[in-house]
Amino acid sequence: MKKFINIVVVLTTFVQLSAQKIIHQEVFSPKMNKKIKTIIITPNVQPNTTYPSVYILHGFSGNPDRTIKQDIPDLVQKAEEYKTIYVLPDGNYSSWYVDSPILKDSQYQTFIGKELVDFIDKNYPIKAEKKFRGILGWSMGGYGATNIGVTYNKTFGIVGSSCGALDFSSFGGGYNKYMVNNVLGPFEFINPNFLTDNKVKLMAGAGQSYIFDCGTEDTQMIGMNRNFHKKLTELKIQHLYTESLGIHDDKYWSRSLSEQLTLFDKFFKQ
Repeated sequence: MKKFINIVVVLTTFVQLSAQKIIHQEVFSPKMNKKIKTIIITPNVQPNTTYPSVYILHGFSGNPDRTIKQDIPDLVQKAEEYKTIYVLPDGNYSSWYVDSPILKDSQYQTFIGKELVDFIDKNYPIKAEKKFRGILGWSMGGYGATNIGVTYNKTFGIVGSSCGALDFSSFGGGYNKYMVNNVLGPFEFINPNFLTDNKVKLMAGAGQSYIFDCGTEDTQMIGMNRNFHKKLTELKIQHLYTESLGIHDDKYWSRSLSEQLTLFDKFFKQ
């Protein structure tokens, strides 16, 4: 009898796990006139139930498959634990998630902030209210999440950045090295709207929650993150900023993003 009960428990567990889904989807962008590879991770979806959603933006040279395998390896587990739908769009290696004034097929700000959100809301059991939708990313994705999240402040209730490239003006040679110039042109001619500093005043009245972190040994990013934190503090914009040991690598952001997702879950449950 005890053996039979154990078998039932194992089978029940298998059924529950098999109901959780990792969906590889190609989502059409009308503005770019092309399909964007996207991974959607759902919990064990129950009938007549809706869920919070978080949009997760990978860093420079990354992709959604790598995010699951290497950058946030506990992401599938967290989707079930927190009963949240995670949406991972492909940022095309080096799009910087902007609406490029140069490349018509690189309009990722509109795609993620508007087109993808509309698609997910229409096709998945999402809680559509702003307070149940978040966006975060790291490095290039930290910039993208901040830029898109604040721009679409009526869509996203919480915004997170881990070791984000938040200040192109102090990026130095990294501006060309990491191909920002390919989508935004030479820095001396950049539209000020693409600079995160110009989003600060908008953040003051956006009605959002913000989380920023960076590794203390991340020599390229730590200065710009500290400066951004200082500017937010001076304007009395409520936010959480943390530093911990670490360099600019997946060991650091795997830990920090996992912690941010825990804070996102607490935000959704407020």
